[in-house]
This record gives sequence, C-alpha cells and structure tokens, in this order.
Amino acid sequence: MRTITVVGHGSTRVVPDTAALRVGAAHQGTSLAEALAGASSAGEAVVAVARRHVDAANVSSRDLSVWPAHDHGGRPAGFQARHGYTILCPDLALAGKIVTELATEVGDRLQVDGVTLEVADTAAAEVGAREAAYADALARASHLAALAGVRLGEVRAVVEGGAAGPMTGGPEALARRDVSFEPGQSTLSQTLTVTWSVT
Repeated sequence: MRTITVVGHGSTRVVPDTAALRVGAAHQGTSLAEALAGASSAGEAVVAVARRHVDAANVSSRDLSVWPAHDHGGRPAGFQARHGYTILCPDLALAGKIVTELATEVGDRLQVDGVTLEVADTAAAEVGAREAAYADALARASHLAALAGVRLGEVRAVVEGGAAGPMTGGPEALARRDVSFEPGQSTLSQTLTVTWSVT
C-alpha cells in the first residue's frame, strides 16, 4: 500500500487569566534558630496576606532552606533562612494587589522569585490548535499528492505530537503603586502526524 505521511502544525492565541506567584520569606540572624524564627514570622505574614484574597488551597509551601551567611569579606555572619511559597491567583488584578500588600506587610524580608501567567482552561484552545494542525496536514498532503500525480485516499493513521505545546508569549509588566500584570497573548501549539493512503 502506498501512503503519504505529513506533519501538520497548528496554533491558537489565548489570553492568560490567572497568575502563579512564587515568593519567599527570608531572614538573616546571628544563630540558626534566630534565622528560622525570622523566616517563620515573615512566612506567616505572607500566608496571612495571601489568604485574605485566595482560598487556603491556593497557598502552598515550595521549599525551606537554611545556610551559613557571610559578610562581604567572607567572614561568618550568622545564618540565613528562607521559606518559599506559591500563590495561585484566579485574577491578574488580584495578583498585583497581593504583591503590593506583601511588599508593604512583609517588607525587606520578601523575595519575589517570579510570576507565571497562565490560562485556567485550555480545552477550547487545544481543540482549535488541533483542528488547525489537521487542516495544515491535509493541505501539505494534498500538495504532495498533486506533485506526485496521485490522489489522497483514506486516513490510515493519526498521531498526536504529545499534549498541547507550551504556551509562549504573555509579556509581563510591573508598575509602581499597585503592581499590575499585562497578560498580552500566548500561543498554544499542537502537532499531528497524519498518514493517508494514495491511489
């Protein structure tokens, strides 16, 4: 049986509507116990601010670390402790408000590791990307069949190139006063490998 196999690519544009804040509560002390106590106190403030705005299930610990601290001359200067958290925000404006309040209430013990803008429900976008990938595969196969002087027959196999590809784009902007996040647009991509019989 003669066949033609092509790879089709498709993508859809989506607007991020949720944010994952990655923050840390850090403290330096003269002893390990003091560093841990300070980080714990700062961490309690982080959790308190977050839980004013999001469900407790959306606030989770990521890591806890303690290490010896040194001054600029390399001399021992006590210990540093850090407790990392992830805060899932269902609203971008709310995420900015949380960051602003964290900066005010946690102060210099706050560390902002990063913000990831995400799409809560990608199902519709995945369908669109998959349909676009199939249309692209069909166009490529039709062109190749015409060049080869054959006609496309039945589809013999379809292989999805894994889950929908990672979303790219989504620029972020930070502003004074209330922190704001500009979602922009992200691209969700899909790949299909399709085989047709030819006659």
